[in-house]
Amino acid sequence: MTVTASASETRSRPIQVWLLVWAAALGAVLVVFLLQDRLPWAVNYPASAVVPVADWVSALMRWIKSNLSWLTRSITAALGVPLDFALNLLAKNFKIGHGADAYILPRLSWVGVCAAAFLAGHAAGGRKLSLLVGGCFLYIALFGQWTSAMLTLALISIAVPFCIVTGLFAGIWAWRKPWAERLIVSPALDLMQTIPTFAYLIPMLLLFGNSPVSAMIATAIFATPPMVRATMLGLSRVPSEIDDFSEMAGCTARQKLWRVLLPSARPTLMVGVNQVIMLALNMVIIASMIGAGGLGYDVLLALRALKVGEAMEAGLAIVALAIALDRLSQAIAHKQAKGHAHQEMSPSLWQRYPNLTLAIAILVVTTLLGLFVPVFAAVPKAITFTTAPLWKAAVNWVTINFFDTIEAFRVALILNLLNPLRAFCEGFPWLGAVFLLGLAGYQLSGFRLAVLVAALTAFCAITGLWEKTMATVYLCGISAFIACLVGIPIGLMASRSDRFEKIVTPVIDTLQVLPSFCFIIPVVMLFRVGDVTAMIATIAFAVVPAIRYTNHGIR
Repeated sequence: MTVTASASETRSRPIQVWLLVWAAALGAVLVVFLLQDRLPWAVNYPASAVVPVADWVSALMRWIKSNLSWLTRSITAALGVPLDFALNLLAKNFKIGHGADAYILPRLSWVGVCAAAFLAGHAAGGRKLSLLVGGCFLYIALFGQWTSAMLTLALISIAVPFCIVTGLFAGIWAWRKPWAERLIVSPALDLMQTIPTFAYLIPMLLLFGNSPVSAMIATAIFATPPMVRATMLGLSRVPSEIDDFSEMAGCTARQKLWRVLLPSARPTLMVGVNQVIMLALNMVIIASMIGAGGLGYDVLLALRALKVGEAMEAGLAIVALAIALDRLSQAIAHKQAKGHAHQEMSPSLWQRYPNLTLAIAILVVTTLLGLFVPVFAAVPKAITFTTAPLWKAAVNWVTINFFDTIEAFRVALILNLLNPLRAFCEGFPWLGAVFLLGLAGYQLSGFRLAVLVAALTAFCAITGLWEKTMATVYLCGISAFIACLVGIPIGLMASRSDRFEKIVTPVIDTLQVLPSFCFIIPVVMLFRVGDVTAMIATIAFAVVPAIRYTNHGIR
């Protein structure tokens, strides 16, 4: 009893010490706040001491543009070759020669692409998957979104493999070299995932011009980090027994990695692949601002004109494309994981790869028929239809009939939650925030983290962005809290029930892939412009990872 009590007292002493330290720190910050008339510089950062970081960055970008244009042009030319091929193959035509002597080779027929989608689904997962994948492509065609969808698919077909390969090798390197993961990879991933996508559109535009290549590079920056993190996590979670078994079997380092560890980490890697596809498709609207075109550009044009119905149709076409690609990639990975029994090699290509051979044959035949029969070349307008008026009518009906209820909810939320929280954050002394966050970093991980956190917090003040930073912190903080409050329980229920997971998965896929712009406009029409609208849109976007990772982590 004496030994147990002594150990308990020893463990409780650091807790008591830290409680006293935090009480003293909070008391000091409170004193600074009460004495803000005498210490205004400690509450509001002096404007005269603001460091012109923005001017320095602008000067650096001008120097890069002037002196390294040869490099960026070379990168644009190299990446433009496969991208132009994909664009011509799926959405445009191949033009060989110039002027009147040019030969025009048609793009792939929409009939052939839909048939190939059915066959790919059947080969990967059977009848159900073939109906799902083929149905998604047929949906895109019947709603008149084919050409735009093929432009988007061409960009995705180049960007996604690039992201997956880059993320896989970066993750392997970081897993093998802990110092690289700590000093290079993790900070770079944090930077890539936290910088708003709009912030690097301007550098992409300056360096690579207004072109699909710029959009592809921006998409890669946005979509690669989940694959890197999934690779590091998957390899680190491989049981040590598997690693030991590969050593006992005499595997070389390369064999152990590619034939043992990576296959064992396949479930986690497929989460990364899923996120790459979803984020790449979610990026298409923002990328359309610098030359991506496709469905994202259609959504952007519709939203500029406040055409909610047209924006929703294009957005749902993005969702259909994402679901088809995601389910197809998951089925292929699952099929590969099962392995194949050894079979004697069939003499003909048709017998070895019947679905692939049939798909190629259908693509060739329907594309050639398109030269003579227009119905094979382009989707006939007579068979397309639109639901845009229905979306517009639905939003108008909700706005008219539930205005009083919605307005009461909005006002109550602003007065009782958002305004007090915003006033607290914006009035908090910047010096106190630097001190408290540095103290939290020291308690969690020591002096190095304390210096890093304090320096990053102070950076927001010395650049003159403290007030905007606090507005962002308050809005993101409350949104993240509510998203976790909603998402974690749903993820728990999905992990306990396969049936519930099958219901939840399409919903979160739709929320994650449906461009945020699509549901910002209806929310604006219901709640008007303001913090409530921003909070709801942020929650709808942020609740998806909470559900997905809770479900995957528990399973």
